[in-house]
Amino acid sequence: MPACLFVSAHKSRLARTAALVLVTLSVAGCNSTSRNADRLTTGSISSQSTARSESFDGMNAAQLSAAEQRIGAAYEKNPKDRNTGLNYANILRMTGKNSQSLAVMQQVVIANPSDRDVLAAYGKAQAAAGQLEQALTTLSRAQTPDRPDWRLYSAEGAVLDQMGRSEEARAKYRQALGTQPNEPSVVSNMGMSYVLSGDLKTAENYLRNASGQPTADSRVRQNLALVVGLQGRFSEAEDIARKELSQTQADANVAYLRSMLSQQNSWAKLADKDGKPKSKTN
Repeated sequence: MPACLFVSAHKSRLARTAALVLVTLSVAGCNSTSRNADRLTTGSISSQSTARSESFDGMNAAQLSAAEQRIGAAYEKNPKDRNTGLNYANILRMTGKNSQSLAVMQQVVIANPSDRDVLAAYGKAQAAAGQLEQALTTLSRAQTPDRPDWRLYSAEGAVLDQMGRSEEARAKYRQALGTQPNEPSVVSNMGMSYVLSGDLKTAENYLRNASGQPTADSRVRQNLALVVGLQGRFSEAEDIARKELSQTQADANVAYLRSMLSQQNSWAKLADKDGKPKSKTN
């Protein structure tokens, strides 16, 4: 999986790239096979918000493929079944098939036009497919003032962050926290919002708060690892990244973080700032 050390433009570009990359990894359950699975930040809409939903977090590539085939077959037999459609769209998104996931959700919405959970999942599919304005409209339709859902507020915030509307995004996160105080996924989203705007110190404060909550999962801690790594504290970042993960998953996340930073031509600069000697090349 994923401080003012550089000039402003370079720092902002690196922060945006890193945040989007590591968030993509973390939402997919720290599975390196699902790097393009989901562009929303951690916990934006829980897959557990729908009845009889399945959880695919933590599955490896073979398990995800088998689950996709199994649920796809069930969907083909009965494409109007609400829960099968939701599960199929979810796993398609996790395996990077965002256009197909959106197509499935379009059919589910036709059959369930007023279902709040369906609308929420549809908005998530739209955002993953890059239809950000449409996603905001759909998520707004799913929200009800008399029964506000913190997951929807958080999802709206994640979409707004992708659109560069950070102040509006943070207002949504605050609304979510007003309904669900100290919810680690929302606090993590708030932290990642500050990563996107290049304020890594503030981001770290939020992410440490999120990771310290009793219900925080490893995905939140992977976001913390990203922010720590971006500030050049690589040993600490690797320690965080390796907690609560299998050795294979941790190695994949650490390797990907190093690769991403290297591609940004920043690894050596950060290591030098961290007081570590640069490796010599011939």
